[in-house]
Amino acid sequence: MSEAKTPTRTPGTEGPLAGVRVVELAGIGPGPFAAMLLADLGADVVRVDRPGGPGLGIDPAHDVTNRNKRSVVLDLKAPDGPARVLDLAERADVLIEGYRPGVAERLGVGPRDCHARNPRLVYGRMTGWGQQGPLARRAGHDIGYIALTGTLGMIGGPDEPPAVPANLLGDYAGGSLYLVVGVLAALHHAREHGTGQVVDAAIVDGTAHLSAMIHGMLSAGGWQDRRGANLLDGGCPFYGTYETADGRYMAVGALEPQFYTEFMRLLGLPGLAPARDDIARWPELREAVAARFKSRTREEWTAVFADSDACTAPVLSLREAPHHPHLAARATFTEHGGITQPAPAPRFSATPTAVRTGPALPGADTEAVVRDWGAGPPTGHHPPASRPDPAVHNPQ
Repeated sequence: MSEAKTPTRTPGTEGPLAGVRVVELAGIGPGPFAAMLLADLGADVVRVDRPGGPGLGIDPAHDVTNRNKRSVVLDLKAPDGPARVLDLAERADVLIEGYRPGVAERLGVGPRDCHARNPRLVYGRMTGWGQQGPLARRAGHDIGYIALTGTLGMIGGPDEPPAVPANLLGDYAGGSLYLVVGVLAALHHAREHGTGQVVDAAIVDGTAHLSAMIHGMLSAGGWQDRRGANLLDGGCPFYGTYETADGRYMAVGALEPQFYTEFMRLLGLPGLAPARDDIARWPELREAVAARFKSRTREEWTAVFADSDACTAPVLSLREAPHHPHLAARATFTEHGGITQPAPAPRFSATPTAVRTGPALPGADTEAVVRDWGAGPPTGHHPPASRPDPAVHNPQ
């Protein structure tokens, strides 16, 4: 595992977004992750923290989603709070917020207020339900958003409740990544035409978009609208997970005929190979494959399938993954400040990225931001104030 170092801050070593300024109005979930990705890519991200913090419940020093950022503390309900944010927005290229619709406007930091100061600003809005629609002002969380899009209902066994994919599918895949794509596209437009715009990134929209291929298969009759009955949802006996003798698991993805043949050979079931093309024999095939995997430990099977094209891999835990030889060789994970964490992705040949700093501590960078951005004198810390309104992922 590589040790992340603070690079010399010279052109070409800060990432492809070096020079881009981003204001992040503090929230939880997909907004901070999107801002982290922009920061990983080299943007100067200033997080505007609330007095008292956003209520994530972990020590800010361990909140990896705030790495590579800087933090100032501003009370948006204080008389001068909105003006301070607008000072930053005037000097920024991008602003990201994750309030419920209408909250930023009531606070005086909505798109109209910001664009009056900076017409080129890209104003990114991260919500679960979106800015319009019957549910737009309702509280919610990842699990509810993906439930309505049909994607949660796809995941899990046929006779079991839908399996919850942590908050990766909705918050981060359908939310953060779509916000970043939208922000970068709008930033390109602003630089070409001199005009900023609002990016309305809704988790329901992004998550639905992720299922585009599945909807095509459904329309063509190649996908059944139920769990555990399809090629890619565990219904296929050569695309799924199997328990090993030590209670761990192996993942199998031997879809193509040549990979399937190699898989069956190494598994020790070459005689059952023709069952691949006979769906009526899939239960028999699944039972045989499951029995074989139960005969050895995960490590034994890992050795069997090593250096093969059988498309079979061990299911590793979060703590095990960084030590896998391939991931270690690629430095997929890194260590910074004593925290093992995923390294920035993707990778760039001319403008490499890095974990430059650890998680930004609330308010720690106020003076530096004032100096670098010229956004007015620091205002100091205010006593904790009630939140203006629940953020998108706060169901209070």
